[in-house]
Amino acid sequence: MTVSCKSLGEVLLHWEAIQPVKPFLFAPEIGAALTYGQLAQEARHFSTWLDQQGISAQGHVGLFMQNGRQTSTVFLATMSCGRVITPLNLLAPTDQLAWVLDHSDIEVLFYSPDKKQSLFLAIEKTKRKFLLVELDPDAAEGPFMQCALGDLPLVESSRPALLMYTSGTTGTPKGVLLTHANLLHAARSMAAWHSLTQADVVLSSLPIYHINGQVISTITPFVSGGSVVAPHAFSVSSWWNLAIQYHCTWINMVPTIIAYLINAAKSGGALPSREELKLIRFGRSASAPLPPEHHREFENLFGITVIEGMGMTESASMVFCNPHDESRRYGSPGQPCGVEAKVVDPAGNPLGNNTVGEICLRGGNILNAYYKAETETAKAFDSEGWLKTGDLGMRDDDGFYFITGRLKELIIKGGENIAPREIDEAVLRHPAVLDAAAVGIPDSNYGQEIMVCIVLKPGASCSEDEMRAFCLKELGKFRTPKFILFMEDLPRGPSGKVQRLKLMDVIPKAA
Repeated sequence: MTVSCKSLGEVLLHWEAIQPVKPFLFAPEIGAALTYGQLAQEARHFSTWLDQQGISAQGHVGLFMQNGRQTSTVFLATMSCGRVITPLNLLAPTDQLAWVLDHSDIEVLFYSPDKKQSLFLAIEKTKRKFLLVELDPDAAEGPFMQCALGDLPLVESSRPALLMYTSGTTGTPKGVLLTHANLLHAARSMAAWHSLTQADVVLSSLPIYHINGQVISTITPFVSGGSVVAPHAFSVSSWWNLAIQYHCTWINMVPTIIAYLINAAKSGGALPSREELKLIRFGRSASAPLPPEHHREFENLFGITVIEGMGMTESASMVFCNPHDESRRYGSPGQPCGVEAKVVDPAGNPLGNNTVGEICLRGGNILNAYYKAETETAKAFDSEGWLKTGDLGMRDDDGFYFITGRLKELIIKGGENIAPREIDEAVLRHPAVLDAAAVGIPDSNYGQEIMVCIVLKPGASCSEDEMRAFCLKELGKFRTPKFILFMEDLPRGPSGKVQRLKLMDVIPKAA
């Protein structure tokens, strides 16, 4: 069992000894597999290469690559060698990427050839110098394989392993520094909750530059000895074929993926039979709220139970999850998983059940500090070590949590608090709507008014008047959006979560 392992390097050596020929990663685009034995050997070569390049014993390694065999190798090998990995957001604006390159203290950066142009634009704005290594994500081997085999160092569980940056939609990104102990706690909690074993295979197209793709899709099967099928990106046309071809036992999704799979099936696309999908024990949805209507519809269409959960970068992903039985709640991310949780008022006093307040967390997967940000760290924790998440929500009488919004995203109209999610879910009940997001915008009379941005399903139509009438029926006059905008897409972060504050950019068009 990997329970006794104190670092990801020890986990790798454990599985190399027990199941060296067992595939850890399947890369569908090249039809190749990376076994645990191969990964361990490549990590040893990588350790020697890092030493030869003069990368310090706890140095930082950057990763600017899409999913692929080499991407996963560098990601896991870096941490197994005692260094800190920093996967960079491929969708980050140039200025933000440049800031992260400077702040993260990386000593070497691996990048894929197709990302060179956007990366080099950011590098022109950086102040630091670091080694650059171009590496094809699908290459059979990396340049480090020419080095001699080294030893994987013994690493204490308290040593930093992963440095991730928040999206920075409200300002400068914060560096979330997670230790081996944080990551192992998160992965073990996830594996225990879902009863994952060495026999499990997950299909996930989530990018490795997001915490969900890192911890849930990659580190969790790694710690539990399972396998992951990791295509470059999500494709609605190949999703089910991959699940069937690789005998997947669970699938890791975000609500956007679920919406596209539902729409494809209802639009005449290929609908796999229940027999073809019988090996899939469950699907998992996180990184953004899953509308209950989509939740039920997916389960009815495909016969796959969806377990909704919730995590955050600061907690190495999962903190809430629904059970695998009939007690699971639609519209709720579930119960605390691997953490303690509570709801507090603005003064930090605990609130009773069914009362909305800020959600706070404490546990072995929670970060100790933001990287080089003492002030931000002090603001984030209370005197007893509870992380103040900024999420608004409540706990019901059965211990299930419900998220109503973000403190910074709360719409306050005429002194009344309105959760954007409440508007989203009402609009999503319209049969023509694929996606929706509400936001509060300045208003001279009410302080804030409601604007909702809507993406229609392909081929569907809906007028502004029709949508307004629908909202009046579903929400009442006070909560009906004043502005209704139809868009081709919504701004999203790498996890699929809507970046509501970016919708403020379209206010002049609405007002």
